[in-house]
Amino acid sequence: MTERIGEDSSYLNGMSTTGTRTRVKDVSPTSGMCPICIEECPILCEISLSAFRGREVLYPVPEEFGTSTAASLKNYGLDWSDLNILSRLRGAEGIEEDSDKALFENVDISSKMGGIPLKLPIATGAYGSTRVAKRHWDALSIGAALAGGILVVGENVCRMDPDARFSGGSIDYSKDMEYRVKKFREFWDGKHGDISVQTNVEDERLNVESYVISNLDVDIIERKWGQGAKAIGGEVRISDLDRALTLKKRGYIVLPDPEKHSVQKAYKDGAIKSFERHSRVGMPERKDFLEDVDQLREKGAKKVTLKTGAYRPSDVAWTMRMASDAKIDYITFDGAGGGTGMSPVPMMNEMSTPTVYLEAQILKCARILKEKGKYVPDISMAGGFIQESQILKSIALSNFDGEPFIKSITMARAPITAAFKGSYFAELAEKGKLPSRFKKKYGEKVENFFVTASGLKEKFGKDYNKIPPGAIAVYTYLQDRIGTGLQQLLAGTRKWRLDLINRDDLAALTKKASRVTGIPQIDEIDSDVYERILTD
Repeated sequence: MTERIGEDSSYLNGMSTTGTRTRVKDVSPTSGMCPICIEECPILCEISLSAFRGREVLYPVPEEFGTSTAASLKNYGLDWSDLNILSRLRGAEGIEEDSDKALFENVDISSKMGGIPLKLPIATGAYGSTRVAKRHWDALSIGAALAGGILVVGENVCRMDPDARFSGGSIDYSKDMEYRVKKFREFWDGKHGDISVQTNVEDERLNVESYVISNLDVDIIERKWGQGAKAIGGEVRISDLDRALTLKKRGYIVLPDPEKHSVQKAYKDGAIKSFERHSRVGMPERKDFLEDVDQLREKGAKKVTLKTGAYRPSDVAWTMRMASDAKIDYITFDGAGGGTGMSPVPMMNEMSTPTVYLEAQILKCARILKEKGKYVPDISMAGGFIQESQILKSIALSNFDGEPFIKSITMARAPITAAFKGSYFAELAEKGKLPSRFKKKYGEKVENFFVTASGLKEKFGKDYNKIPPGAIAVYTYLQDRIGTGLQQLLAGTRKWRLDLINRDDLAALTKKASRVTGIPQIDEIDSDVYERILTD
């Protein structure tokens, strides 16, 4: 397998992420520009669209904000496809060696992260104040509850809530936050998974954690130090001038400044169509963080967790040390680079550490801490996961001596896509506008085209009608597809329990994958067995 990094440099001047393209396909490998750029070209490439819209072109198509998610286009030269899962012929671990019992459907894919039981090793990404999260909250929250995973309410929800009430600089009431927590609990079994509330600098200043702990009985508080899609704080896009003015008055950074007369005129004239709302960047310090974690527990948080981004190795090591010293319950690391639609495209493509490289760094830190007898928090890995094979490889890579450091995978964009599709196709069905091929193959009613619908109806009876199609889609994707896929792959390794999968079950397909992860290349695996087995 050849090295692949750099072969996609043509994306520099034409990206579907920003709605730009080049006039010709054979662009310059250095700049991404057409070899001959002509004056009368009507095509909008990155350069030409930027000449008209400036900073807007730093972001995914602004018109799609709230109805899309976005990710990087860059090939990082190493991903989960550079590792293969090794199958086995004989034996069985975690179950009796009996062909009538060692069935893949008997594989236990449950996990426990930070002491929280999970039906399958999944936590959702933090769905916060972005419009896409709010529009699909019922689907995401109910789907996660049904699947038995952890659901994370993201940053900025309270301060962004139009119906929020404040006093003395603190939040007294948030209709949006209350709704989000209650909606998850409608279908939560009270045992598997839970709901977590993430807090950034803005939330801390508003004392959001005290509000959700005391008023909404939230047990898990997640502090946020960043994410893989960007390293400059949370952002959303605002299309209404009055809303932009309100958010600035509430203390947010809003760009361009909606209070400026020139900006208001440009908005009314149609030159400025939307505003960016930015959160402040956190500046963590050891003493402050340790005290903060203690205070959160004193306030009643039963679990304290941390979400961080894909920063350089020194920051990874420092973060792991802080997480160990504070004895937080678990930590989520987010590899580059995708998000819920408002991360700068150049930042998603060109900044931060890709997921496999990042996990290798994290595992070095975890092993050093463990060898020194220090506390190692459970870890959830995020960064572009969509399939069971990626999930299994990530967990297996973290198991050196009997217990994986990584207890779950955090997924954000993929569950949103499932919610999109479920809601949209149900709407098409209601209008009688389903694509003919889809209708012919899968039926024209929700009960027909969702394979899990009948089982949910049997389980919940009349309450089944409270489950929106988007939630059925999220549940079907997480539980039926990924859950079953994990069982099949684990059975193929002859491991009938998730925590039994380990590094010996992996093989590297490239020298780079082997060098970065420490997993032997596939031609080096079991190299001593031939003589031993064949001549013994």
